[in-house]
Order: sequence, then structure tokens, then C-alpha cells
Amino acid sequence: MLILPAIDLYEKKAVRLYKGDYDNMTVYSENPLEVAHDFENAGATFIHLVDLEGAKFGTTPNLDVVRKIVEYTKLDVEIGGGIRDDETVQKYIDIGVRRVILGTAAVTDDAFLRRCVERYKDSIAVGVDIKDGFVAIKGWTEKSQLTADEFFAHLSEIGVKTVICTDISKDGAMKGTNRELYKELSGKYSMDIVASGGVSDLEDIKALNEMNLYGAIVGKAYYIGAINLKEAIEVAK
Repeated sequence: MLILPAIDLYEKKAVRLYKGDYDNMTVYSENPLEVAHDFENAGATFIHLVDLEGAKFGTTPNLDVVRKIVEYTKLDVEIGGGIRDDETVQKYIDIGVRRVILGTAAVTDDAFLRRCVERYKDSIAVGVDIKDGFVAIKGWTEKSQLTADEFFAHLSEIGVKTVICTDISKDGAMKGTNRELYKELSGKYSMDIVASGGVSDLEDIKALNEMNLYGAIVGKAYYIGAINLKEAIEVAK
């Protein structure tokens, strides 16, 4: 299983939100590139980036930070947050991003989703953020009418390879990840599923690894010292 340490970007800083609440933000570093180097030194090969301003406004204000991480590390980079048109996808592909994550637009604009999957194949992933069993959109501020199951079935049908699945209620809460959810999804779908939200300790990593998940995102637990990244990568092997 792949461990993807995460950096959430806001005003070119590395931050974390508590349960997706923009009013409950902690700044962990003024220098995201430095954080990415720390990940690399711990043995990470892939990094998960989220542009929180992009998620809110549909823009790319942290593009330069992303470019620097692509250029100055050997990490494969995936990025999500407000990617809602072809131009933005192409911008990220052009600077060398390995995987572009569609969130809100994958739910609200099916033609765009299908076009991206057809054009960019495995370089497109979909972020499925779940709130009370439904898919949430617009930086987690709204709940759609789609159930998680309906959406997963649709993504599988149109050929999406990688899905980053977050249980919002667990995100940043440090109370463990939703193991039941990931067990159910991995048993049901053949897509590469990445667990995100609430991965709090090595026990979570071990449990997810046993489900044969493709990957797990480590965020807050790393920043507060609850997970040693080097150890997590070893456990996931």
C-alpha cells in the first residue's frame, strides 16, 4: 500500500483544517517545499496536495508552490482542489503533476469528467468526499443528492482508475479512520482506492493495508507527531 503524505495549501502555506472547516485552520509551515523534502527524506514516493483556496473559489492561487514541489523533489505529485475546467487540468499536467484530482466538477459536470478520463486516462483521479452517506461538494460546504455507492458505481462504469475517498466526519479529528467504509468499498469495486481522513496511528495503517487498498493519505497525524512517516511507509510495505 502506498502512503501519501499530504499538504493542504492556503496562501502558499502548509495548513490543516478540522473537519473541512475553514474557520478552524492550523498553519504548520510557511514553506511547503521544505515539508515535501521532509516527506521525501522519510522515504515517501508520492505526495497528496490540496489547494484549499482552489476548492473554495475554483482558481489556482498555489500553482507556483505545486510547480516547485514537482521541480525540486522526485515525488510523484497528485493535486486536487477546485479543478473544474479543461484549462486547469492542462495547467497541472503541463507542470508535471502525475495525477489531477477532480472533486466537485466530477459530481456536477459529467461531460467534463468523461472528457478528462478519455483524454488523460490514469492521470485523472476522483475525490469522493462523504458526508452522512452522501457525496459532498464545493470544499465540503454542500451535500449533493448522490449517495457514495451510486457515485462509486458510476465512476467504475466510466473507467476512472483512482478514487480518493474521504469520510469528512473523520478528517483531522484524530479518532481513527472509517475502516468499515474502506473494507466495504475495496470488496465491492476494482478501482484503486485511497483512504483519506482520520488516519491516526500505525494501527490504522496496518488495518488499511490488510484490506489491499491502493493507498492511504496521512495528514494531521504526521504534523502532530502521532505517525512517524518512515515507520508508516515500512508498515504499508
